[in-house]
Amino acid sequence: MKNCVVSTTASVMAEEELPGVLILDIGGTHGVLENLAPLLKKHFRLITMKEFLENKKEMSKKIQSVFVFECRPTVDRELLESLPNLKVIGNSGVGVDHLDLKMISNFGVKVTNTPHAVADSTADIGMALMLASARRLVEGCQIAVSPDTKCFAVDWLGVEVTRATLGIVGMGSIGYKVAQRARAFNMRILYHNRNRRRKEEEEAVGAHYCEKMEDLLQQSDFVMLVVNLTPETHKLIGKKELGLMKPTATLINISRGAVIDQGALVEALQNKVIRAAALDVTYPEPLPRDHPLLKLNNIIITPHIGTATVQAIRMMAEEAIANMLAVLNGQPIPSEVFPK
Repeated sequence: MKNCVVSTTASVMAEEELPGVLILDIGGTHGVLENLAPLLKKHFRLITMKEFLENKKEMSKKIQSVFVFECRPTVDRELLESLPNLKVIGNSGVGVDHLDLKMISNFGVKVTNTPHAVADSTADIGMALMLASARRLVEGCQIAVSPDTKCFAVDWLGVEVTRATLGIVGMGSIGYKVAQRARAFNMRILYHNRNRRRKEEEEAVGAHYCEKMEDLLQQSDFVMLVVNLTPETHKLIGKKELGLMKPTATLINISRGAVIDQGALVEALQNKVIRAAALDVTYPEPLPRDHPLLKLNNIIITPHIGTATVQAIRMMAEEAIANMLAVLNGQPIPSEVFPK
C-alpha cells in the first residue's frame, strides 16, 4: 500500500514537472482525438481550455505551449496576454491562415507547422478528386444504387486522366508529390510556382515550368491548386482565370477555399465555361446549406479531408510535438513559420 502511494505521488510530481500545453479539449466535436492524448502526455501536462478558464491565475503560469488541432483553440490577443510563459504555438497541419503570425510574433512567441506529415495524404486526395471528377465517380455511384435505375446508359461517359495535361499551381512538397503520382498516369505535367524547381527535380517527374500562370491555365486539362493562402493567393482564381481555362478542363482545389472566387466558380460551372470542379476546401466550411455550389451536378465537394487519415493525423501530432519540444529546449526548430 505504501509503495502504491509513493509511486502515485511520484507520477503526479513528474506530471507537474512537464511543461504545460494548452488544448481545446480531449474528444468531443472539436477536441484533440482521444488516441492522440497519450502521445502528448508523454511530453506535456495537458491543460484543457475549460481547466485554464476555471483557474486562470495558476494555469497561466504553467502553459508554455499551445497545441492547435483543427484550428482550435482560437489564438487571439486576449489569450496571448493571459499566457506570460508561452513560447510556442504548435499547429497540427500546414496551413496557418487562422493564426495572426505578426501579432503572435510581437509577443515573442514562435509558430510551427507540420509540412512533412501532410504531404502524402494531401497529394493522395488531389489524385482521388481528379480521378473521381474525370470518371464521374460520385454520379456513377448514385446511378448504381438508385431504386429508379433500370439500365446503365451506354452514352454516360467520363474523360481520361491518362496522357492528359495536369497544371499544378504551387510546387512545394505537396505539389511535387502530386507530380510524382501524376507521372505514373503518363500525364503531361506543367507547373507554376514562385520559384522554379531545380532542373533535376523537374526532370525526375517530367514537369515543365510556366513562368506565367495564364500559360498553364490555357493548356491544362486539369488544374490543381496547391498553394498556401496568403494575401497574394486570395481569390487567385477568379472570372478572368476561369475564362482562360479550356471548356473541357477541371479545376481541383486541395489548398484553401478562399484561393478561388466562389461566386465566379458558380458562374463558370453553370455556364459551362469549364467542365467541372472538385474541391476538398471551401469558404466557409461547411458551406451554407443553400449555397449555389451545392446545387450543381458538375462539382464534387469533400469535407476538407486532405489529411484525414489515421496515419497522417498521428504523424502531424508527432511533428507538432517535435517542433514544440525543440522550441522549449532551445534546439533548432524543424518547421518554424515566420510572419511575412
